[in-house]
Amino acid sequence: MVAIVTANVYPPNRRTCLMDTELRDTVIRLLRQYFPGSELPVTFQVDGDETGATVVPEPKAWRCLVCELAKVRKGTSLVVNERSLSCSGAKYFCGYVKERAPDFRYFLSSGKPGGISGERYKRTPEIVDLADRNAAHIPVEGRHYVFKRWDKLSGADDPDVVIFFARPEVLSGLFTLANFEESDPDGVICPFSSGCGSMILYPWLEQQKENPRAVLGMFDPSARPCVPVDMLSFAVPMKKFARMAGCVEESFLVTDTWKKVTEKIERSAALYQAMRGPPVRR
Repeated sequence: MVAIVTANVYPPNRRTCLMDTELRDTVIRLLRQYFPGSELPVTFQVDGDETGATVVPEPKAWRCLVCELAKVRKGTSLVVNERSLSCSGAKYFCGYVKERAPDFRYFLSSGKPGGISGERYKRTPEIVDLADRNAAHIPVEGRHYVFKRWDKLSGADDPDVVIFFARPEVLSGLFTLANFEESDPDGVICPFSSGCGSMILYPWLEQQKENPRAVLGMFDPSARPCVPVDMLSFAVPMKKFARMAGCVEESFLVTDTWKKVTEKIERSAALYQAMRGPPVRR
């Protein structure tokens, strides 16, 4: 299996160890073989190569970053900077702001008399305060994110994180493969977070570790309208994803057990396509 060399050293603005395009093509082949009908993952890189990517303009109204990623899933590469974001949560989890808004503790919990309607994701404001204590941030001041679908990557790219949007059968394979080389049962984590936090902040923090873990996410009810029915996210730090790809053909994925699961993956993909209707010809 081919390998990838990653640098991921911060805070330099540019990195010199770039994408192995042989790995890119091999992963596409493996996904088509062992996860038939599933979506290709998307990636992001801090200060990535902007060639062929569209800069997301400053929004005129509130915009959810998870909704923007639907364009990337369809093949459009995007550049996101601080001006591209209107959602305070996205700015926080992407690292552009380090402090919550003063009344955020009420917004996320039970609300505040006089105008703040709480989302009730935490029981009390005090729990919100404790959860945000010692929060880590991505150092992105004056920098940008580049989001690309996996097949759009070139030799100029060095992705930080690979993000799958997947249903349970595919997730079962990704989850098991992520734990294939791990003796610790926690090769995958599921931190409480917004949709963008589970796909950007937490996997990026894991990428900085010697032995990073994958992140299961998209449980945020506020972001659920931005993804298809029954779909969650599975974000893998790039250095871990490269190792996972190298294990595919000696793992459970080549067994008769997984062949039975691939049949369910194909049925799931067909059912979803039927719900969506025939593809629109452009």
